[in-house]
Amino acid sequence: MPTFVTPEAHGDERGALLSYVEAQRAGLRRALLGLTEEQAASHPSASGLSLSGLAKHSAEVEFNWLRLAQQQTNERQQSAESWGDSFRLVGTETIPEILAFWDGVTAELEKFIRELPDLDATFPLPETPWFPKDARVSMRWLLLHLVEEFARHAGHADIIRESLDGATAFELVARARAEDGAPAS
Repeated sequence: MPTFVTPEAHGDERGALLSYVEAQRAGLRRALLGLTEEQAASHPSASGLSLSGLAKHSAEVEFNWLRLAQQQTNERQQSAESWGDSFRLVGTETIPEILAFWDGVTAELEKFIRELPDLDATFPLPETPWFPKDARVSMRWLLLHLVEEFARHAGHADIIRESLDGATAFELVARARAEDGAPAS
């Protein structure tokens, strides 16, 4: 799981943006390392956020933006009534299932972005109270928005994880590297 991105190492803007998305995505996922389903679903603060809920929400958000960019139907789209379910595991959902789903979304997003002629291609946004009427955004905007989304939730995840067992982001990076067989520094 990447922690530091050197844009020049990725050859171009597209590679750099994808690397920044992945670094923030990895920070969020790393917060789950070594936790039980019960720990990951707990709410150790006044917030209703949990680590498993943040992972599910982030995977679904990425999937939603991918489907919007592809101009395809999102079969997992939450309704106004079920929106809260995107922040918690429901029914028989498990962390491994959510992470496997997210892995698939990640691979599909990367393939889609790499196959685009350029990042200036745009797609329409749905009409909502928070988007202007007839708004369009570029693929570049999409990637920057995913960095923003994941970074925000990775920060939430850091606080939740530290509240659960005291593990800091630095310790989790070292643990992830040790599990991958990479040096900790």
